[in-house]
Amino acid sequence: MARSDMHRQRRGRNYALGGFLLLLVFIFFVVTIVKMKGAA
Repeated sequence: MARSDMHRQRRGRNYALGGFLLLLVFIFFVVTIVKMKGAA
């Protein structure tokens, strides 16, 4: 039973980390677009 709890916690942490990485990629994308529009 403890093994499934550990897996559930690990899966939740992986989803949180993946969401955070996607958020960072999105922020970098937006910043890049804004900088390109400002330079043009």
